[in-house]
Amino acid sequence: MLQDIDRVAQMSCDAALGAMESRPAGLSPDEASRRLSEYGPNALTSHTVRAWSVLARQLRNPLLLLLLAAAAVSGLTGDPTDAVIIGVIVGLSVGLGFVNEFRSEQAVAALHAQIRHTALVVRAGTPQRVDVVSLVPGDVVQLSVGDIVPADMRLLETTELECDEAILTGESMPVEKTSDPSSHAQSCVLMGTVVREGAGRGVVVRTGMQTAFGRIALGLGERPGETAFQVGLRKFSFLLVRVAGVLTVSIFVINVALHRPLIDALLFSLAIAIGLTPQLLPAIVTVSLSTGSRRLARKKVLVKRLVSIEDLGNITLLFTDKTGTLTEGHITLDRAIDAEGAAAIPVHVLGLVCNEALVDAGKAVSGNALDVALWDAAEPLVAGAAGRWNRVALRPFDHERRLSAVVADAPDRQRWLIVKGEPEGVLARSNDVPPSAKTTLSALYDAGARVIAIGARLAPGLSTPTDADEQHLGLIGFAVFTDRPKGDAAPSLARLAQLGIVVKVITGDSEQVAVKVCHDLGLDVLGSMTGNQVDALDDDALGDAIDHTTVFARVGPETKARIVRVQRLRGADVAFMGDGVNDAVALHHADVGISVDTGTDVAKDAADIILLDKDLGVLADGVVEGRRIFANTIKYVLMATSSNFGNMFSAAGASAFLSFLPMLPSQILLNNLLYDGSQMTIPTDDVDEEMLARPSAWDLGFIRSFMIFFGPLSSIFDFATFGVMIGLLHAHAAEFRTGWFVESLSTQALIIFVIRTRRRPFWKSRPSKPLTIASLVVPAIGVAVPYAPFGHALGFTHLPLVYYPILAAMVIAYLVLVEQAKGVFYKHRAIGAPVAVREPRRIRRIRRRAARFSHWGTLTRVDRDH
Repeated sequence: MLQDIDRVAQMSCDAALGAMESRPAGLSPDEASRRLSEYGPNALTSHTVRAWSVLARQLRNPLLLLLLAAAAVSGLTGDPTDAVIIGVIVGLSVGLGFVNEFRSEQAVAALHAQIRHTALVVRAGTPQRVDVVSLVPGDVVQLSVGDIVPADMRLLETTELECDEAILTGESMPVEKTSDPSSHAQSCVLMGTVVREGAGRGVVVRTGMQTAFGRIALGLGERPGETAFQVGLRKFSFLLVRVAGVLTVSIFVINVALHRPLIDALLFSLAIAIGLTPQLLPAIVTVSLSTGSRRLARKKVLVKRLVSIEDLGNITLLFTDKTGTLTEGHITLDRAIDAEGAAAIPVHVLGLVCNEALVDAGKAVSGNALDVALWDAAEPLVAGAAGRWNRVALRPFDHERRLSAVVADAPDRQRWLIVKGEPEGVLARSNDVPPSAKTTLSALYDAGARVIAIGARLAPGLSTPTDADEQHLGLIGFAVFTDRPKGDAAPSLARLAQLGIVVKVITGDSEQVAVKVCHDLGLDVLGSMTGNQVDALDDDALGDAIDHTTVFARVGPETKARIVRVQRLRGADVAFMGDGVNDAVALHHADVGISVDTGTDVAKDAADIILLDKDLGVLADGVVEGRRIFANTIKYVLMATSSNFGNMFSAAGASAFLSFLPMLPSQILLNNLLYDGSQMTIPTDDVDEEMLARPSAWDLGFIRSFMIFFGPLSSIFDFATFGVMIGLLHAHAAEFRTGWFVESLSTQALIIFVIRTRRRPFWKSRPSKPLTIASLVVPAIGVAVPYAPFGHALGFTHLPLVYYPILAAMVIAYLVLVEQAKGVFYKHRAIGAPVAVREPRRIRRIRRRAARFSHWGTLTRVDRDH
């Protein structure tokens, strides 16, 4: 039954329905279910967690592969036992990263399964919303402004329908659509395109991978662009790799110069390099982000892309809409009045005639909130009166005109043009507006009411309304709606302020209404502007005006996006929260786009983060989680720089004066494995409140300074250990290696308690239980390993009992010294202050756009912003 889209495009509407074995009333539920089994879900494969690809990432480290190759050579030419031991330890290390990353990716896939899009489908004559994944060929689908076309469809009806097809063609201008037989470019709409204007109805021709979108997506990779967070990770990794490269070569040269076996020197150098390189960093970051995403999911926040959590933590300015965020979002019709403020039933009747809600059995099934509210409040008398009008033509609402219009025949057969929408627009198109109308409107705004105006005029012979026709109206009156401020909005705004986030309101509502809502919620209004005032300013002047403006009212889509763009160019990290069609462009321009599960498809598709509950308090939780994740990632980074970097110096120094290797390659790898195991608990750690109060970011200069400052402190105690082992205990090679192994592991694991916080003394900040347990258990394991049955095979031996009190004293002294040094290091560094110079905004914007995808449930996300 599947048809070629070009062939169906040239059929008549009835013939197209026949070819798809469908009818105007749509498929029956049973037939739809049968076709779903036959053709499969309307989805493209995505977010599939493949174990082999996760494993491949663990093996991508060239040093690791070189070490295994050298171990194999050693096994063939020397003692195979060492080669086997090295292989086992490397396998365990790779397995540790694999298990954690695989589990994290599975958690992400589960979260993505919760992000759904729906379509309005007619089945057995009844309109109903269904998940787009369950669409089948032959389904009849209703389209309206803001919808993302869910499948390749042949249009059956259109009303000034225009679609943005840039995702497929690259063309920026919307394409007009018609139901007349023509090429598929005109009479068909394709999956992934966006309804920009008008409305339409069509029959599904192809779904899933059979669509044009699916065939393109099949050939595209899913690798998204890097965020600032990922760029920082990559640059830090390169920094450490460069340092490791220099020191590794130095250690290798020293050992060769001392006439040690070439293979042994190579194995030792590579093992040291692997111990320093941040091979666990990707796993730490992935676990941190996935743990954060699960926490946020429990708080009704779904993250489409994990690294967006960290971006959310960096925001300093939030632009948000008013409805549903600062207000309850439950819009109800309060009353219908004339220009004098008296009750007027004709206003309600004409509001139902000029209405775009889809109505079934006298009840609105879908549509914009104001149109639905008009139907929900309609008594049988009012609905019956509206039903006696015969609508001839509809000019749908658009966000530039902020009006909708219909041509309709009254019960007495006179033809009327009815215009409904923004009061200022209707008043500007009306003749002889009484002064009382403006007084009434101003009083309504001052009371915080949401208002639309309705105007009409006789229009004999008119069939399709245009801009020129929408003039010389008579003002009929106003429909007054209520949307109360949210009870929890005030404390949420206060919490965002405590987090250093400035909140500004961008709304299509009137200036007076938005300002009153802000005052009611305790949000200080520095100033307010209308969209027309914004448009009159150039970018420089607008940037200055934004600093002193809290409310932007009567703002259109392009103006919203311009406000966001200008503020980002001034250096702020900007989030935008919106859920409507007119919010999509601004969502694209923001550093973090935030929408809600009940928002339009195009808004959800443009957003990075989706809230299941439109609540600023939930958003504040997300900000805190982003900052917590970054802080915990930095803890691991500072650990790597302080302990591992010191170990490199120690290894280089020991190699210069010892007649044997200071530690066997297998022992170094075991040390690294145990240490990595303890660090996997860092994502669970608590973060000091002062570190969450302001955003932070990557600063390689800070990390480099930390490495140079604290790294040698670790080496001091390594050399002290060497002195104790050789000068005091007269240790042979096995004892020396065992002693350094135990000391190195103990200081590396325990130093986390000092480095994880800037508070002094460090016990004023309490670590998480998992981190505490792991950091104490790992040194205990290090002490026990030499006494284990396999200890001898690893080259360990028993240590003299006198060594252990000396070890305890050195560990305590090390912690005390680092605690004192911490006070010196942080003396002139403000807590929580931004510490990074990021990529240029233009580059970040390009990266973000490359990462934006369209997806349906399990659909592949593909860049749509050309």
